[in-house]
Parts: sequence; C-alpha cells; structure tokens
Amino acid sequence: MSHLKGVKSRIRRSHLNPVFRLQNKESDAKELSPHLIKLARRSGQLVLSGRGLASVPDKVWDINDLDEAEIRQIDVKLDRDTEGDRWWEYEPLHLLDLSSNSLTKLSAKIRNLSSLTVLNLQDNSLESLPSEIGSLKNLQKLNLSHNKICDLPNDFFRLHELRSLMISHNLFHDLPSEGIGDLIMLDYLDISHNKLSAVPPGVGFLTRLKHLSMSHNNISDVPPDIGNLRVLQIMDLAYNKLSDLPPLGELRKLEILYLQHNLLSSSPNLVGCVNLKELHLADNSIKVVQAEILENLPHLKVLNLRDNKLDSIPVEVCCLKSLIRLDLANNTLTTLPSALGLLPHLQALQVEGNPLRGVRADIIRCGTARLLKYLREKLDKADVEGGDGQNETGLIIGNAETGDQSVSFPDRYAVLRSGQTLSLANRNLSSVPKEVFVEAGAANANSIDLSRNILPEVPYGLFTLGQCLKDLNLSSNRLTSIPPDLGLTCTHLQFIDLQKNSLEVLPQEFSSLTSLRELIIAFNKFKSLPACLKQLPALEILIARDNQIEEIDLNILSGSKILTTLDLSNNNIHFVPPQLGLMEQLRCLELSGNPFRVPRHAILSKGTPAILSYLRDRIA
Repeated sequence: MSHLKGVKSRIRRSHLNPVFRLQNKESDAKELSPHLIKLARRSGQLVLSGRGLASVPDKVWDINDLDEAEIRQIDVKLDRDTEGDRWWEYEPLHLLDLSSNSLTKLSAKIRNLSSLTVLNLQDNSLESLPSEIGSLKNLQKLNLSHNKICDLPNDFFRLHELRSLMISHNLFHDLPSEGIGDLIMLDYLDISHNKLSAVPPGVGFLTRLKHLSMSHNNISDVPPDIGNLRVLQIMDLAYNKLSDLPPLGELRKLEILYLQHNLLSSSPNLVGCVNLKELHLADNSIKVVQAEILENLPHLKVLNLRDNKLDSIPVEVCCLKSLIRLDLANNTLTTLPSALGLLPHLQALQVEGNPLRGVRADIIRCGTARLLKYLREKLDKADVEGGDGQNETGLIIGNAETGDQSVSFPDRYAVLRSGQTLSLANRNLSSVPKEVFVEAGAANANSIDLSRNILPEVPYGLFTLGQCLKDLNLSSNRLTSIPPDLGLTCTHLQFIDLQKNSLEVLPQEFSSLTSLRELIIAFNKFKSLPACLKQLPALEILIARDNQIEEIDLNILSGSKILTTLDLSNNNIHFVPPQLGLMEQLRCLELSGNPFRVPRHAILSKGTPAILSYLRDRIA
C-alpha cells in the first residue's frame, strides 16, 4: 500500500495529462476556433498540428468562403476606421498543417483548397488519399511521411507544380510505373523507410531533382537511367540490398552519396563525379577500392569505409587533397599507405579494428595527429618534397596542377579559374595584402586557403569577397578571435576550417551563416559549444574534437535538424545525455577520449548506430 501511495503522489506532483482521450467530430470542430479562422484568413496559413484530431473540421475545407453569419459581421464602410474584419484583407489559404494528429482519411472536399502551396500531413494514420488531391494544381510542397499509405491515386500525379514530396515511413511496396515521372518539377523526393524492392520507374525523368532519398528499403537494383539526374546533389541509398551499381559518372553535380549498409563487394564507379564531397560506404562487403576512382575525386572531404573487407588501400588515396575524415575501422588492413601523412587537411583517421602490423597499438590510441606524424616519418625526404607540389620561392594561386608559380602575390589571371581557388597555404605569412583578395575577387575565386601560416588575425581584405566566398580554410594559424564581420559579410559560406588555432569563442554573428554545411573548430580552446550553432539550420558536419568542451548542449545542437557528423572526441565531457540518441540523423558520432564512464569503450568501438541505440535505451 505504501508503494502505491508513493506512485500516486509522484503522479500528482508531475501533473500528468491523460495521453488518450475520446475524440469525436464535435470536439474536433472546437479545435478550429473563430480566432484561428481569423488568423488563417489574414495570413493564409492554418496550423492544426498536434491537436489529437481524429477528423478534419468541416470548416477547414470551406475556410476560403464566408457563411451568411460572417458576411453580416463584415464592416464594409470604407470611411470608418475599425479594427473589425475586412473582406478585402482576406488571404486565400496557401499553407495547411495537419501533422501529428490521428487522421485516418481526408475528405474529397480538399479540392476546395485550390490555392494551397504547402500541405503537411505527416505523422497521422492515413491509409489512402482521395483522388481529389490531384485538384491542388498550385501545390508545391507535400509531406505525407509517417503514415500507413501503400498506394497513391492516379490523379495524384497531376500535381505538376510539386517541388518537394516526402512519403517516407509508409507502406509502399512499389509506385506506379506511369506517374512518378510526371512530377517533372520535383527537386526533393524522400521515399525512404518503405518496402520498395526497386527504384520506382520514372525517377530518371525527374531531371530537376537535387535531393533523392531511398534509404531503408529493400532495393536490390538501380537502373542506368539514374544517370539522367544531372543536377542531383544528394543521393541516399543506405540500408538496402544493393550488390552492384551502374556507373554514376554522369552525376557531375553529386556532392553527397550514402551507400552504407548494403551488399556491395567493390566501390562504385564514380569517375566523373568531380564535385563529390562525401562518400559513405560503411557496412558493406567491399574488398577493393579502385585507384582510378580515388584519382578523380578532388573535392572529397569525407570517406567512410568502416566495417568492410578491405585488406589494402591504394597509394592513390594521397590524391584526395581535400580529405578531412577517413574512416577505415573494422577492416582487414595490415598496412597503411605512408602517403596518408601528406594529406594537408586530414584531421580524423579511424583505423581501429584492423590487424595492422607496421603500426604500434599505442600510436593508434594516441589519435590521428600522432598516427599521421608516424606515417610522415616513414617517408624519406624525396617523398616529402615531391608530395607537396609547391615551389618554395612563390605563392600559388589554385593548385599544383596548374604549374603556375610566382615569386610575388598573383594577379587575377593566375587564379585557377576551373576551381576558383586562391591557395596561400604553408607560406609562413603573418599578413596578406588587401590587393590579393581584390584580384582574387576579380577572378571569381570562391575558395580561400590560408592554412598553415602564422596569421595572428583574419586578414581584413578577406571581407571584400563578401557573398562570393563559399569555402574558407584558416587552420593552423595563430588566431585568438574571429571578427564578427566574417559572419555579417560572407553570408554564403558553406565550409569553414578553423582548427589548430587558439580560439575560445565564435562571434554570435556566425548565426547569419545560414548556408554553412561544415564547421571545423578542432584543436582549439573551446570550453563549450558555440551558441551560434543553434542558428545554423544547414549545418551537417561539426568537428569539435580536441578542445576543452565540458558539456554536450542539446539545446544548441538542436538548431540543425540535418546534422550528420558530430565529432566531440578528446574533450572534457563527463556526461553523455541519453537524449543524444534521439538525433537519428547522425551518421557519424565520435565521443572517444572523454572522461565519461558510459557509454563504455566497447560500445563506442561498435560505431554510431550502436552508440545511438545504447543512448536511446537509457532514456527513462
């Protein structure tokens, strides 16, 4: 009895609301109050998310029309100053959010909302859609994820203005062979977490597609016409049953490719994917990585090959000059190419779980910096001089491939126009004249590399590039602060490398960098995650290893819903919040080298999925 009394008292203290309640049509109708109707007519937006609706209030379908009672209330005297409703100020409904309810069906009256451009129906219990949804000729964004839909009506494919379609987490076994290809304006398609056995026919006709997600299905084959997606930037085929892929070289705009957790026995043919920045091939059965592929990925920054069957890595890996992260854990490697030590930007190299013979275990335990140093020490002097490709007498614009070297700061014509890159790396510079950046801007340079110098501050001339600047590397300098102007003027930055400086904070003005995808602040003096991260919605990769960070602030990390890589290894973190496990979008989570007791090393060594699963299991 005393135990029951304790339980009751805890319930009273927590003031819990009942989770389940009866919902009928009358109670559903009450959720659409006159105040909400008024706001919807003024703004053109109606949000009824998370209200426990079992049905859509009938008034929603007629919200663009006034009934007789409403007409009588309208003050149409133009010469009277009134705060009342004015019919001429009404806005037709263009956004309707019915997400996170208990809807099982939609009325055919949805055809009345012909002005809708955004419709959110995710997280309901819908099993089908009315054919009248095809009447929404202006619809541009439709979210049907997390329902129970297994089929789409034929009229659905009349939505020719649709730009974004999300139908993940449903019960689709296939999509109509004639239909999906008619949605020619689509640039975002998410059909992940279904039961598809093949790529839907017609996807190859979606030539405007930029983001395609088909992960967590049963797909075993990809048709060659996938190469027609010439502007595709992100393709996710993870967690399927692929054993082979057609050549993907026609996808010249592709930047991110997810292929982990498949049945691949060799790396895919990516010759031609010159813009690829991330390649995820973990958890396959890959035995060989073709050398010619490594030679043709000049912008690759992340390569994940963990949990495969690799027994060697081609020496051509040294061609990946932009590589930042290389994960080779849990393979059968016995040696590592010494040329890895020459990669100028490599700051995370995972080799745990391999039977390496030439590298002592204590070197591996010391982390990436020590391992790379060891590999460099194995190279003779000639290898070191030949690996850099730079002339000590001059500053190089672009890269070593141009052969264009000069003893003075270059003019606009010396910029590598194909790569639009200004490289002044490893020049022992303490300052850079403003004129250099003016000339770089005249040559349309959008990537600046000032790494491995002795700069005490960010060169002021950098700000003259303004919104043209996309990639910035200031690593390995003597910076103690970052000026706010960087966030205010260079608002189109997508990649920033600030590692190996003496930074403790980032300016709040960094919150203006809404296009920033990758941020590297490793090897600095941060004691906490920068607050500005909360306002970076496009952030996908955050490398903050080897700092003094004491806390994993989920409030800050929640700002980016698409964060896929988070490296907080070698910090001073004493506690890992279990709620971190709810960030299921994480593909790579590194936490080793911190003083926390749980998760233990045995869990950490199993990789990101195991860590996230462990943390979720600990949520009370």
